[in-house]
Amino acid sequence: MLPTFDYHPDPLATGSVTASGSACVACGEARGYTYTGPIYCMEPLGGRPCPWCIADGSFAARYDAEFADLYDVPSIVPSETIEILSRRTPGFSSWQGDRWLFHCGDGAAFLGTVGAQELAAFPDAMEMLRQEASEGWPTGQVEGFLAALDKDGNPSAYLFRCRKCGAHLAFADYT
Repeated sequence: MLPTFDYHPDPLATGSVTASGSACVACGEARGYTYTGPIYCMEPLGGRPCPWCIADGSFAARYDAEFADLYDVPSIVPSETIEILSRRTPGFSSWQGDRWLFHCGDGAAFLGTVGAQELAAFPDAMEMLRQEASEGWPTGQVEGFLAALDKDGNPSAYLFRCRKCGAHLAFADYT
């Protein structure tokens, strides 16, 4: 059984962790799973970490690594949360680079990549995308962009859920 990640509850479903017979670059054990998401560190790596070395922080400590490039973090988010998100939570790949979302003074839980079809079940996330896009585009262009969102294509959206209030959040990304 994989370790629990509060801010990335199902890294297998999101593709950030995959089944693998490879040994972990940190602990040397082949545990059946490998992290495949982004890693930010200065040292060249000779392999990929296992989810257990991410969860316990040993990989991040050994390589001074982070798994999410956190920016625009609200000032009310505790430093412990930032540490967990950046150094003990699997990140995710996106077209232009990951962007973790925050709500209610906490990091939101990453649920995965979605398109317009999947977003239909999350009107609050769709409205967030609509508001963000409308800051620079005319209404018709915004609606066309939202309709073109594709889980497996370009553009895509990335769905999150607030851990405190349950609101759904999203951002969109494309090449």
